[in-house]
Parts: sequence; structure tokens; C-alpha cells
Amino acid sequence: MNHPTASSSGFRIGRDLPVHRLGYGSMQLTGPGHWYHPANPDQAKHLLRRAVDHGVNHIDTADAYGPETAEHLIRKALHPYPDDLVIATKGGLTRQGPNQWAPVGRPEYLRQCVEMSLRRLGLERIDLYYLHRIDPSVPLDAQLGVLADMQTEGKIRHLGLSKVDIDQIRQATELIAIAAVQNKYHLGDQAHDSVIRHCEETQTAFVPYAPLGAGQLAKQQTTLDDLARRYRATRTQLALAWLLQRSSVILPIPGTSSEAHLDDNLAATDISLEMDDADLLTAGFAQPTSQSQRPTASLS
Repeated sequence: MNHPTASSSGFRIGRDLPVHRLGYGSMQLTGPGHWYHPANPDQAKHLLRRAVDHGVNHIDTADAYGPETAEHLIRKALHPYPDDLVIATKGGLTRQGPNQWAPVGRPEYLRQCVEMSLRRLGLERIDLYYLHRIDPSVPLDAQLGVLADMQTEGKIRHLGLSKVDIDQIRQATELIAIAAVQNKYHLGDQAHDSVIRHCEETQTAFVPYAPLGAGQLAKQQTTLDDLARRYRATRTQLALAWLLQRSSVILPIPGTSSEAHLDDNLAATDISLEMDDADLLTAGFAQPTSQSQRPTASLS
């Protein structure tokens, strides 16, 4: 059964991979500090199946989630995969313990990351593979070069970057084709508006991680609550609806370990914000700007 809201709109990653714009991020399917296994692995697998059954066909993961935990769960829950399911994963971050992350971009390590993700996920080719972080101690052309080689070998379909600025994106695109950019972006953190504009110009997917910015939703509690009552929605649904209307290249990947929250998130695509309300949310959460520089509801 396809949830009607999950399939309400779409985007083609790399111009040839169609996905519904609201996906699912798997980072929450791990233990505290995104370390080791979740308390209930069977529940995590059930949640993944429920997401796909309700129309989600873009699942985001990484070898660092656990580490390795989320990729294993995805395979156990969903393999053999539906033909239209796009699994995006990442490599280049090492884990030393809960809430500890360190970039390693040596080419031999990145090659190992890709090979191990292929094995854990049970894939012959990864549809979308991100360099999880640029390692400042390794030349960028070396990091991207090995991933481009593996793309040529047929082990990666499209390449993406995570946590990057405009200059890094432009430098990278001189070396490889970038199909997706994954940066933090939500109502309370609109710092990457310029990156989104660049993605619009190049038809690159912009995948906001932490799309709900949970701690920030209380910042404009009165505004959110007033709008939530009017739209008969929750705060998180409004936050996701705002993202979906912010730009047509934005593909939110809200993550949760709760079935109720999953259903709540999926219903967000049923909400169409009036332009004035979208502007109100944008201005209410954005950093102060002059009247002439105030951001609009859509970057398109």
C-alpha cells in the first residue's frame, strides 16, 4: 500500500533516479550516541518495512551509523529490495565511540568503505554514494578520484557530498558530477540558502539532514502552535511542509524510531502552506535581516 502523501511529488536524483521527495533517514535506528544496536532491532526492521509500504522509496544511511548497524538493518528488513527503492549511503567518517566522528579520506580507505557497504547492503551498485565529510588532510582530488574510479567500475551510480559550502561544491564539480548535496537545514538553521540556490540552478538534489531541528521548534512556539491549529497539523508536519515548499530540489529525510512519528511525518506532504504563512515561518526562524534581504518562501 502506498501512502498517498508519500508519493505526492517527486524528483529525479542525477536526472535519472526518480524518488518521492519525502524520504527516510536511518540514523535513529542505532543506540545512544548513534552507537551500536537499537534497543529493539525487530522494531527497527518493522519501521523500515512500514516506511517502504507507505510509499517511501528514498532511504538515507551511512556506514558510520552504529557503525555498520543501520546498513545491516536495512538489508535484513528490505532485501530483496523493491525495484524503485533508492538507498543512499556514505563513507569517510570513522567512529571512536558514542557521538564521536572523525573524517578519513585516504583513497584506500574510501575504496574499502564502498566495498563493505556493497556487501552489507547486498548490492552490486550503490545508487547514491556520498563522501560523508571532506578530509582536510587529504587532497580533494584524491578523495573524489577513487570514488569516481568506483563509479566507472559500476559500483556507484551517482556521487554526492555532505556538509559542504559553495566553494567546496564548485571545486568538486570540476572533478566529478555531483548529484546530491546533504547539509544541515531546517526552519531554525537556514544558513545554506545559497547552496540551495546553486542546487536549483544545477538541478542537484539538496537533502537536508536534521530536517526537523527538534530543539529549534520551540523558538517560535506561539507562531507554530497558531498555524498548527489552523492547518490541523503538528509542529513537525508544518516544519516538513515548509521544507517541501521551500524549493523543489529539497528532499527531506526525517528519521525516527517511532511508528507514530513516521506516520506523522509522512502526512506532512498533505499540507499546502499559504504563501503568507510560509513567509511567516521563514522570517520567524531566520537570522535577522534587513527588509530588502528578507528571504522568501520559495528559493526557486
